[in-house]
Amino acid sequence: KQWYQRRVAITAGSLNHISSGDILRHHISGNTELGLEAKKFTSSGLLVPDNLVTKVVLAELKSIGEKSWLLDGYPRTVSQAEELDRNYNVDMVLNLDVPFETITDRISKRWIHPGSGRTYNLDFNAPNIEGKDDITGEDLVQREDDKPESVQNRLELYSNMTKPLLDYYSDQDKVISFSGTETNVIWPLVQKYLEEKTEA
Repeated sequence: KQWYQRRVAITAGSLNHISSGDILRHHISGNTELGLEAKKFTSSGLLVPDNLVTKVVLAELKSIGEKSWLLDGYPRTVSQAEELDRNYNVDMVLNLDVPFETITDRISKRWIHPGSGRTYNLDFNAPNIEGKDDITGEDLVQREDDKPESVQNRLELYSNMTKPLLDYYSDQDKVISFSGTETNVIWPLVQKYLEEKTEA
């Protein structure tokens, strides 16, 4: 997903990529009050409650001022979307429709280097030495919420929330959906759409 987010930001111009997950993980690793609260949910494979996520995202949007942005992982519920709409105008919603089996397989093969955040995938971006970071040689770890059982639980929760959220934005004629299982198939469609929008 973040692969797409970074390329969307580049293709569409000067967009600030804001990932609710990255912000929350920063709080969790820093053992902030918010991070400790969020960890109670993420360590069990649960989604962080609306009010906690909204608080960190709106604070981040406020910090960048009038700059354009691309949200990653937020909003996930209608209540989050309504709160976002009360504060900001959303131009479009990109919906990547990928089968759950594909998502579970990819995420469960993701490993990271804790010190730098470098990410590896055992299928298409494997480390040179299994279990070791290419740069430092230090051990790679798998996040608790990337383990198969946590991924499946999160996807089931996400599915229950996604339809009402897509309906909410569809009613505003803001949803553009792209379906598939392969990055090299979906991305050209996304790129073409964004290039047409930015040239219009």
